[in-house]
Amino acid sequence: MAYAALSSLMYTLEQLFKPNQSFFCRCSTQQHLQSLYQNLSALQLFLDNTTTNDIETLKVVEKRIRNVVYKAEDKVDSSLRSIILADCTESREGACKFFDKELVKVEKDVDSLRKEVMVVKFNKHGSKSAELATTPFSPDQKSTIVENTVVGIKDDFNTILDRLTAQTEELTVIPIFGMGGIGKTTLAKKVYDDSSIRSRFDKHAWVTISQEYNQRQMLLEVASSITGSNQKMSDNQLMEIVYRGLKGRRFLIVIDDIWSTEAWDQIQRIFPNDDNKSRILLTTRLKYVANYVSSLDYPPHSKSFLSLEDSWNLFTEKLFKKDHCPPFLEEIGKHIVQQCRGLPLSVVVVAGLLGKMDPTHDNWKKVEENLNSFFGTVSERCQSILSLSYNYLPQYLKACFLYVGGFPEDREINVSKLIRLWIAEQFVKARNNKRLEVVAEEYLQELIDRSLILTGTQRVNERMKTCKIHDLLRQLCLSETHTENVVHIMNGNVPMFLLEAIDDQRRVIVLTARTFISMQYFYYSDFPKGICSIVSEFKLLKVLDVLNVWLDFSSVIPELVHLRYVAANIEEALSLDKLRNLQTIILHRNISVNRPTALEQPLDIWRMSELRHVDIDSPLYISNPLEAENPLFLNNLQNLYLYNSPFIVEIIRRTPNLKELDIMIDNSDHPDWPGIFDSLILLEDLEILHIRLESIDLNIFSGDILSCKIKKLSPNIKKLILSRTYIPWEVVNLLANLPNLEVIEGEYAFSGTDWKVDEDVVFHKLRYLLIGEADLERWEVAAGSDNFPMLERLILYGLKKLEEIPESIGDIMTLKLIQIKRCCSSVVNSAKRIQQEQESLGNYELQLRIIPKVISI
Repeated sequence: MAYAALSSLMYTLEQLFKPNQSFFCRCSTQQHLQSLYQNLSALQLFLDNTTTNDIETLKVVEKRIRNVVYKAEDKVDSSLRSIILADCTESREGACKFFDKELVKVEKDVDSLRKEVMVVKFNKHGSKSAELATTPFSPDQKSTIVENTVVGIKDDFNTILDRLTAQTEELTVIPIFGMGGIGKTTLAKKVYDDSSIRSRFDKHAWVTISQEYNQRQMLLEVASSITGSNQKMSDNQLMEIVYRGLKGRRFLIVIDDIWSTEAWDQIQRIFPNDDNKSRILLTTRLKYVANYVSSLDYPPHSKSFLSLEDSWNLFTEKLFKKDHCPPFLEEIGKHIVQQCRGLPLSVVVVAGLLGKMDPTHDNWKKVEENLNSFFGTVSERCQSILSLSYNYLPQYLKACFLYVGGFPEDREINVSKLIRLWIAEQFVKARNNKRLEVVAEEYLQELIDRSLILTGTQRVNERMKTCKIHDLLRQLCLSETHTENVVHIMNGNVPMFLLEAIDDQRRVIVLTARTFISMQYFYYSDFPKGICSIVSEFKLLKVLDVLNVWLDFSSVIPELVHLRYVAANIEEALSLDKLRNLQTIILHRNISVNRPTALEQPLDIWRMSELRHVDIDSPLYISNPLEAENPLFLNNLQNLYLYNSPFIVEIIRRTPNLKELDIMIDNSDHPDWPGIFDSLILLEDLEILHIRLESIDLNIFSGDILSCKIKKLSPNIKKLILSRTYIPWEVVNLLANLPNLEVIEGEYAFSGTDWKVDEDVVFHKLRYLLIGEADLERWEVAAGSDNFPMLERLILYGLKKLEEIPESIGDIMTLKLIQIKRCCSSVVNSAKRIQQEQESLGNYELQLRIIPKVISI
């Protein structure tokens, strides 16, 4: 987390360089700030460029940087807070003088640190523990980890077998990738040892690369398998020996545990391509390496997790050999094995630990009742293998990975929230003029490609909606963060005496005090009454996410002037005037308080240049920017949620770079729809538009003027969600003019009994269409359903009058699902006919999901 500590303090200094930070302007102050910033940048560059196998020395250096920078940040933030909260000119002058003194001290400390770090000498060969961690294993050594047990890889084996025996003449590389401990080496060894495979090749060799590529070690391993050459030869002699030994012969080479494309570029030169069906089988944890070495005809094979059944079979074979598990232990045993989450390494370690105790019901019951403690031991046994993946991460990804470990186990993590938190924590650096959100998505994909994070659910456009982490990797995160003293995780009970104990922690994730996050819901009776007082004591908080705690934080938030991210429930109006660094604002009314009948308190956000995400519910509302003092255009704002705002037009015009806009309007206020659409047209980057009306107005989208304006909406819109808008079907057809539209969701959104989609109306990229609660009776589409060439899911509910789904909908080649809920029987029957027709044509991919209760007419 040293890298993240540097980024956080550098961000604070960057804000002070901006011209609107006018509370101090001394030239000497600016000079000290510039000097401090340059030293911090040098340290960050040092970490960026340091590649070493000496893990232990690197960790010592990182800890030294982290500790010094944390203390420096505390001094800077504390003195800045005094300036910001100063209530008169005299107090502010005194606070500025104190800030200058603290800044000089910090500058000297960081400069000394830079000089100290720059002379650090790393052991070229790594420390003793690092050497152990990266020493290549032979296939025999590695196989002892899993005792040659190959349960649950039949499908994987057959896939690799097919690729090895394919008729392709040219030399083919077959990569297998997946997280550490998932069984890549076991699968490769099963293939390598298979007699039918070995008989197809003249020469065989197994070479383990491991984390630190050693060309000579690799050459010796290959050469000894091919020719039996000795250690006295030079590298060039070995390369020539290997090349000649393989030339003209059909060979099978296994390259196990490769970590870089550079290693592949060096090793692949010694393998001749004689178009004789030679094969190279390669294993790696890194998807980008697998992609790099693979061909289009043979994409990388992802080694999957074991099913519960296969996990159980592996467990019993390891523990009981050829015997069966005693029936009285089976239920408990399966529950224990289920916690392994399909990771073979974990299953084998669990079996090994249980094998050391008598197989009695009482013994296994004690294990089941103390699973957390038991799996702590399992995690320790697996860390030597899993920690390699963490140690090999670039600096900018380490903090992002460790942060994920703070989320509750077995819970899918919302990607959008995770990205907002990463950005607020300053884990994400600008890259190639891309939005920070885009860079953060790239970070997440890198962690996935390195087999450290798992994909969860996907959105319709195939972007990730959720991600997750395997329990053992989560334990690795917790172990590393505990070692680095940067995260403290609490399980709900937060007595006041813990305040002092966790004061030196940097992040508090509830289940230091720069981040305070509650990961689970708490009611009044569940959470200590003093929690607001506890939070208020963390004066330098940067992230406060207590949206899951149904208590009132309105009195706490205004004092936390360094907040970059706030998500909380409130009961009263509050001011954010002094919180100029906010990037994310999520303020909802406390669930225990009735929603006000009228708007109560304007919230001025118009000088918060860093804002990226705003979601403000009643009793607050965003103030009119035209009435604000020196208002800014909020050019960084990406996501905006507006609830019953009387200033929609003015607000949208001040937020020109929105990607997502959610508007909820009560029509009793008679909004200026022509003006709203004029402002929407200005949002050229808009991708998601959500319009909800609280009351029905059948006339808001009627008329030629609005129809023309709909066609002028941003061509980048991908998702359109409408509620109670009652758009005429002929206006819906105009949405086809949005070239990138992928999703249309409408509830009480469409008006009229007939929807005729003419041949010239084509929704070119529409994948998802939801029509709910409409009076639609007749729906006509063009023959061959060219109107919806990319449609994948059709969701219909509450259609009580529709005569039938157009038969040609079934002709859409991409259609995967028709889902029907609370529709009349004619809709259900037509959907069944469509499915039957497709099955008669050999299309069994189309699923029909009918959700009771069906309404008949």
